Amino acid sequence: MSLDLRRQFIAQLVESSRLLRNYIDHRAKARGSTRAQWIVLFRLREQEGLSQVDLADVLELQPISLVRLLDRLVEHGLVERRPDPRDRRANRLFLTKRGRQLVDDLDGLRDAIATDVLRDVPTAEVESGLATLREVKERIKALGDGTERVAAK
Repeated sequence: MSLDLRRQFIAQLVESSRLLRNYIDHRAKARGSTRAQWIVLFRLREQEGLSQVDLADVLELQPISLVRLLDRLVEHGLVERRPDPRDRRANRLFLTKRGRQLVDDLDGLRDAIATDVLRDVPTAEVESGLATLREVKERIKALGDGTERVAAK
């Protein structure tokens, strides 16, 4: 594979990611939410009872950034902090009834976004692209962990 093709792929990946984030931000804002809040709500639905530290780790966020985000979600009655019975310094995070209803409603919007973005793209191409993106993601993780070395050329 040529170096130019690799550069084009990475440039398209970066630009597509930026545009998708902006599109999702716009759609989230229209619902009175943010993309960052969606991510927290979706993750908590999958893994209720996580500690703030564990959630920050899973989302790859700095704990201080997550705390401010959680404060807003608690303030809006979407998430509640409960004391950890094993560690009184820690809190466990749970969706409220209102939070669960919102995240369930957001599933429909997430589906609409996926439909809009992937309209007329053949299933085989989506499957191939998904496999490629997963491979790229794993390679990036490995490079970030220092388990793989970048060849100097």
